[in-house]
Amino acid sequence: MYQHDQEVQKISTRMRDFYARKEPYRIFHGSTNSTRNYTVDPAKMIDTRRLYRIISIDLEKLTALVEPNVPMDRLYKATSNFGLVPPVVMEFPGITVGGGFAGTSGESSSFKHGFFDATINWAQIVLPNGDIVKASETENSDLFHGAAGSFGTLGVATLFEIRLIKAKDYVEVEYRSVPSLTGTFDALKHAYNDSSNDYVDGIMLEKNRGLVITGKFTNTISPDAPLQGFREARAPWFYIHADRITRPSFFSSASTTIVKKETVSLMDYLFRYDRGAFWTGAYAFKYFLVPFNRITRWALDDFMKTRVMYHALHASGHARQYMIQDLAIPAHNAEKFVEYVDETFGFYPLWLCPLRTSPTTTTRKVSMHPQSTSPSGDEDDGWLVNVGVWGPGPSDYKKFVQVNRDLEREVRELGGMKWLYAQAFYTEDEFWDIYGPRQEYDALRRRYHADHLPDVYEKVRVDLSEMDGDKSYVEWIKDAFWATWPMTGLYGVLQTLVSKDYLLSKDRKA
Repeated sequence: MYQHDQEVQKISTRMRDFYARKEPYRIFHGSTNSTRNYTVDPAKMIDTRRLYRIISIDLEKLTALVEPNVPMDRLYKATSNFGLVPPVVMEFPGITVGGGFAGTSGESSSFKHGFFDATINWAQIVLPNGDIVKASETENSDLFHGAAGSFGTLGVATLFEIRLIKAKDYVEVEYRSVPSLTGTFDALKHAYNDSSNDYVDGIMLEKNRGLVITGKFTNTISPDAPLQGFREARAPWFYIHADRITRPSFFSSASTTIVKKETVSLMDYLFRYDRGAFWTGAYAFKYFLVPFNRITRWALDDFMKTRVMYHALHASGHARQYMIQDLAIPAHNAEKFVEYVDETFGFYPLWLCPLRTSPTTTTRKVSMHPQSTSPSGDEDDGWLVNVGVWGPGPSDYKKFVQVNRDLEREVRELGGMKWLYAQAFYTEDEFWDIYGPRQEYDALRRRYHADHLPDVYEKVRVDLSEMDGDKSYVEWIKDAFWATWPMTGLYGVLQTLVSKDYLLSKDRKA
């Protein structure tokens, strides 16, 4: 703990200095899994990059003491050595513990355990005035719940105690192909209510064909569930494999429900979507006019990991051209939302992930978390479906903004919320009408000396000033050049090569 305490004292001292001048700062972690564009001025920065340690694992309490910059793959490897695993592990290995807490994260085990922050017992937080405090259900509980999902606007989290559960070597995965939208959501609800499942998610492959995928811990490989891997370069991408093995054959009816089972190592299961970032990597092949097949996926495998793809996304600026949104919709409205996405965008696949909302989520006054808004007495009350909408948008930026605004309005009308890792196009009033009440949030910021910092809206909103048209002739020429295919894409690849992020996948193999 000595090194940890030394680093935290440095952060505290720097924050006291900022606070004395009432000067705002930005937190720099060294990496991000957000699609929002941002810049950090070193003179106005709190650098937390050195908070990357797993301090201890308590085998009696089943907890881990972890600093915020520990990524999911390293946390999994450390806990799995003792036959343990965090209850909620984010699907991308580079997402950090701090990112899961400060942002909002729900994964395929969240139907059972809730959001990632629901698995945290307490957090050490450095307040903006430099005070170092502990926040939990019983100590500074308003800060504990308010800081979750608030993107560091209440202070800097520097240490977490995370609960662990006993794990097994494998996950027995069942793929259930359902030949209708309604049938898919019926099957998803059934899987959500089945307490024997350890993991549940789904994929809409097309409007009338969905997959509901469940997983159960196991230590054995049964004859009817052969072993399958997903992390090696020669292995298939998860969604392609799931689609292929459940696709109706020439001799079967398209209305047939098809069920297949496989056994997957726990690590392969947890990070099964890493290669290709679910399916968004396929758009890179299309952009560069590269054939999308097993050989090209194998040859470009190092560039198709999420750590690398996020770097290329930010460098290229393609977040301005692709819809990358996760929306949490009350279960009773989720089917209606998928129909809207189908009519508006028409691209597939879409990700479906059921989420359980905890009592603290639905009762806390200050929260950036989605909450179920199902009518009283509705049998679906208390759970949500995260719909991942990831695909190409209009190339014209004004049209791109408008379709995002329309999407946000539809989500709001259906009683849902969006994850704020993505670009947010709300007006200030719209934002606080959804994520408020603002008065309670502002009161919490004053109580913990954070009212001089940018608030959540300021941190997540998209700056639309560039649409004003007040550009010089030189700026218009420059923008037109970069908008020409394939300049931005090539620049993103070049930056990835320079950074050598593509080598990380080789270094992190178990």
